[in-house]
Amino acid sequence: MTWLITGGAGYIGAHVARAMADAGERVLALDDLSSGVAARLPAGVPLVHGSSLDAGLLKRLLAEHRVTGVVHLAARKQVAESVARPGHYYAENVGGLATLLDAVAEAGIRRFVFSSSAAVYGDPGLDLITEDAPCAPVNPYGETKLAGEWLVRAAGRAHGIATVCLRYFNVAGAATPELADTGVFNIVPMVFDRLTRDEAPRIFGDDYPTPDGTCVRDYIHVADLAEAHLAAARRLTDEGVHGDLTLNIGRGEGVSVRELITVIGEVTGDRRPAVVEARRPGDAPRAVASAARAARELGWTARHGVREMVASAWQGWLLHHAGPASATP
Repeated sequence: MTWLITGGAGYIGAHVARAMADAGERVLALDDLSSGVAARLPAGVPLVHGSSLDAGLLKRLLAEHRVTGVVHLAARKQVAESVARPGHYYAENVGGLATLLDAVAEAGIRRFVFSSSAAVYGDPGLDLITEDAPCAPVNPYGETKLAGEWLVRAAGRAHGIATVCLRYFNVAGAATPELADTGVFNIVPMVFDRLTRDEAPRIFGDDYPTPDGTCVRDYIHVADLAEAHLAAARRLTDEGVHGDLTLNIGRGEGVSVRELITVIGEVTGDRRPAVVEARRPGDAPRAVASAARAARELGWTARHGVREMVASAWQGWLLHHAGPASATP
């Protein structure tokens, strides 16, 4: 088996590449390096610089490397940007996936893992979101992920490709400091960035119908997420596996924004109180996964808690950033 990982030099992609390579899988990474970092990839994992929109490149690398399975992570993923540039997001996320699936079908590849998102659900108003919950995304990013799932399943039926769609909840942490998220788009690095600039963390709305008034989310350690990809890939290598699976990847435990900021304060030593600002449009009060199906189908469960996520992410932040808070042990 040789697995192609698109977006393999990204924050999540590099964790997946490392987990699969460490488990003895043969891995090849494709990345346009718009946000990926080549140095994240472990030794022995080749990197092809390019895009999943490049049909000619895909045809060549699938043949030259004798790829037998694909893990597709490459995508644009910033919600606010998707609202401002919906055409770009559809072209990149759905167009790139369509080009890739055509190449996969032509090459006779029969195993495909798709990186989806809990953003496909929108705001279902459920304590625990199962995979059977209605999907009603509230932004173009979530729409492209839902459309991507439809396309993956349709291609699977048309071409006999066994598929798994993994719906990530909120990803945080780092397996090693070098692999940490270097962007400032998710809540943990956003709080770190504020502290580094000697500013208080921000909470967007504290009047939601939740125990402390702040949004509740399900946080998953990126190392656990990487292991879920390995389990999904290996599930697809089993003899006789066909059809499709759609699985939530989360811990099944809710943590409020205020609780998360408290943990960040304990880890960093900077316990300054958060400032409350107006709600952001599109934020659901609660989004927590039911992870029972992933446990049943993959034999996988998350092992890391929120404090481990924050502590590992902080070590990565200290490695990659400098500022007043970086001197805090």
